[in-house]
Amino acid sequence: MARLKSKNDSPLVPMPSDSFIPQRDLGKTPVLEARHLGIDFGGLTAVDDFNLTIGRTEIAGLIGPNGAGKTTVFNLLTKVYQPTRGTIMVDGYDTKGMSTVQVNKLGVARTFQNIRLFNNLSVEDNVKLGMHNQIKYGMAGGILRLPSYWKQERIAHERALELLSIFDMQDMAEAKAGSLPYGAQRRLEIVRALGTNPSLLLLDEPAAGMNPSETAELMENIIKIRDTFQIAIMLIEHDMNLVMGICEGICVLNFGKVIAKGTPDEIQSNPTVIEAYLGKQKEA
Repeated sequence: MARLKSKNDSPLVPMPSDSFIPQRDLGKTPVLEARHLGIDFGGLTAVDDFNLTIGRTEIAGLIGPNGAGKTTVFNLLTKVYQPTRGTIMVDGYDTKGMSTVQVNKLGVARTFQNIRLFNNLSVEDNVKLGMHNQIKYGMAGGILRLPSYWKQERIAHERALELLSIFDMQDMAEAKAGSLPYGAQRRLEIVRALGTNPSLLLLDEPAAGMNPSETAELMENIIKIRDTFQIAIMLIEHDMNLVMGICEGICVLNFGKVIAKGTPDEIQSNPTVIEAYLGKQKEA
C-alpha cells in the first residue's frame, strides 16, 4: 500500500513515554497525551491502559476490529464519557473534570460514524454552527442587529466559504444539508468540525460509504488540511488503503487494549496485528 507523500513527511521518533511522534514535532508540546486511560461500564472494561501521544502536526490512525473500543476512545478524548482512570492532556492541559464543550474550546473537534448534520439548515449555516466559539457579538448585538452583529456575520460568511472551498463545496453553500449526496454530507461534517478552529481533529470513519475516487480525494484533502492549518488529525478507519496511505503513526486496538503501535510498514508486518485484524480483513 503506497503512501501519499507530503512536504511535511518526517520519521517517527520515540518519546519518553511509550509512544512515537514525527521528528518535526520534537520540542513542541504534544497536542494529545493519553496516559493509562480506561473506562468500565458496570463490570465490563471497555478500554484499559490506553497510552498514546500525538505530535502537533501528525496524522495518526486508530484501527482494530469492530467492537475493539475505538469509538469509545474518541468518546473519552472528547469527554462524551468521563474516564474511570487515567489522564488526558490536550496541549499540555489536564482535561480532568472538563465537559465536551470545554474540551472543544481547548481545541479538540470530531466527526461521528453516523452523520450528525442539521438537515434543514443550509450547508453554510451548518459550518457557522461549528464557528460558535468564535462569534464575538453579544446578545444585545444579535437581537438588535447592531453593526457589531453584521460585521461578525460577514466574517463568518467569508470564513465558511473559505472552509467549504477545501472540498470545493462553496457553490453548495445555500443548499439544504439534508439534500446533499452521502459523500458530500461526510465532507460537510469535516468542514463543520474545522469551523471550531481545532488543534486536533478526530475523524470517525470519514471514508464510510465513499467510492474509491471519493476516498482518494479524501486522502489528499486530509493531508491538505494538515498542511494548511498545521493541525494534528487522528482517524478511525477500516479502509486500510487510506490508513496506510496517509497515517504516519498507527495504534492498533483489540478488546480495549493497545496491541501494537508503529509506522504503516511496521503495522502491516506485525504478526499480532495480522492475526487480530489485518489477516481477517484480507479473508473477508
